[in-house]
Amino acid sequence: MRTLTSGRRSVAGGALSAIIWTALAVAVPAQQPAAQQAAAQQPAAQQKASPPDFSSDRVGWIATSPDFVAVPGGPSPSRSDPAHPYVPNNAGGQPTFRVADLSNPNLKPWAREVMKRENEKVLSGGIGFTARSSCRPAGVPGFMMFIIEPIFFVQAPKEVLMIHSGNEEVRRIHLDVPHSANPKPSWYGESVGHYEGDTLVVDTTGLNDKTFIDNYRTPHTEKLHVQERWKLINDGNMLEVNIRVEDPDTFNEPWSTVQRYRRVQPRELGEEACAENNYGLFDYHIPVADKPDF
Repeated sequence: MRTLTSGRRSVAGGALSAIIWTALAVAVPAQQPAAQQAAAQQPAAQQKASPPDFSSDRVGWIATSPDFVAVPGGPSPSRSDPAHPYVPNNAGGQPTFRVADLSNPNLKPWAREVMKRENEKVLSGGIGFTARSSCRPAGVPGFMMFIIEPIFFVQAPKEVLMIHSGNEEVRRIHLDVPHSANPKPSWYGESVGHYEGDTLVVDTTGLNDKTFIDNYRTPHTEKLHVQERWKLINDGNMLEVNIRVEDPDTFNEPWSTVQRYRRVQPRELGEEACAENNYGLFDYHIPVADKPDF
């Protein structure tokens, strides 16, 4: 059996999918007919609403947009510079790297300078950074910018896992608990959540400043605070997440955006070690653990 090294942890090849789906089967057992009948006989006021099901039948979810969608009436996420429009692959023209619009009035001066520096790298013929292509953790909300490969959910009574199949990036959302008093900054921060009817509400703090907000290389500080509301729409065929981003040291005002995912089913969780042996990929240094985490 070979071992795949993701730069932060090791995964036994061929075993991850079985482990995840076994955990899913244990964590979210099917409701028995007798229990369903008993619940139906209870008054509506006494019935506890079931949480939304993002995970059964090995369903995967693929993001529909490579960029955040602006919410009308509020500050805009970073956008493409009109003088250098972004052209993705398979769009009928010569693909380009993203060049950010620096006229966004919501940016603090220091953040604009960082983005100007990154723009100049692209305009001088360099490669535009994205977390996925550079094998780095995306952070939050950058995790929602992973496209092509699906994400999967594991929903347990005390925890929800969000797993991106590329490099097996994992977010952990601890349910029905408060934030730690002083969480140590980390790549994906500390996420706590709860269900509100048909919606999973997630609150994330404790993020380090080593990631970008998006694929336009918008920076942030450790004061970044992200709130998400995940909900099934379109008869369960789409998953929508409403996102609120706040960082008083980076943005003049909090801003909101939307990302949507399409259902792909059935789908196996694959195994991919993006960073394996690629220590010098793209001029961006890939994080490599100096010791195992187990």
